[in-house]
Amino acid sequence: MEETTKKNRSLLDYFWVSARGFAMGAADVVPGVSGGTMAFILGIYDELLDSIHAVDMNFIRRILTLKWKEAFTEFPWKFLLALVIGIGTAVLTLANALHWALENQPVMIWSFFFGLIIASIVTVRKRVRRWNMTNIIAAILAAVGAYILVGLAPSETPHTPLLLFLSGAVAICAMILPGISGAFILVLLGKYAYVLAAVKSFDLVTIALVGVGAVVGLLVFVRILRWMLNKNHDLVVGILTGFMLGSLRKVWPWKIFEPVSESFIKETNYVPTAFNGEVVLAILFMVLGVALVLVIEYFANRRGGSR
Repeated sequence: MEETTKKNRSLLDYFWVSARGFAMGAADVVPGVSGGTMAFILGIYDELLDSIHAVDMNFIRRILTLKWKEAFTEFPWKFLLALVIGIGTAVLTLANALHWALENQPVMIWSFFFGLIIASIVTVRKRVRRWNMTNIIAAILAAVGAYILVGLAPSETPHTPLLLFLSGAVAICAMILPGISGAFILVLLGKYAYVLAAVKSFDLVTIALVGVGAVVGLLVFVRILRWMLNKNHDLVVGILTGFMLGSLRKVWPWKIFEPVSESFIKETNYVPTAFNGEVVLAILFMVLGVALVLVIEYFANRRGGSR
């Protein structure tokens, strides 16, 4: 994995980092879409992993001993701050609008994100330097696994402290992987409604258990994923590409909804039989999603080539 940390960024550079964070936040507020996908196609995935990896025992020790200047000297806090500002801005400004659109124009919104992921798969695929048989088989298995995963019905599990901790750890790992939504993992674990209710009611114990699990899971999983990318970059990127391909099942625009429980509605995909105005408009939204990713990639490559 090539070195991605930029130590001499200008203010304009950090603005573009925030813009990438905004795209990640916009993806995170849509059910079934991963912010990790956007980080990958926007070219900051490796740097994001490196920055999280920088939270090591030396950094924590310096923070706890109040040696903050020493702790933050080598820590990429400017990059993470710019990214968090972008993500937070997107969540605060787009959450209500996107949820309204999902309720009132779901086919168009899902069509747009279907196009985004299709183009993202093409873009990420190019990052595999050599597609050998092992990488191809791994990508196929990852695609099948993701396809099955996003079609599973949620399980019912007790809300014990250990399971809440583990749910936070697993969900945050999913958010780092392109193609898999952390919120959807919470749904599968039967914890989404419970955690959402805890946030609304300020249940600090539940929030803390899930939050600590998320922090621990993130710090551990990033180290594993970063090591794997260093060890066999093409294989890991092939697997991530497969995850994205399998996740297309979740963002397919045409769905039938069947209630499974009070907190979960099963989604069944179908292919429209009539080529009407809605289908034409949906295809246009798919094309718009594809075009947006290609434009982003073009300008990202131009900025990368100009350095």
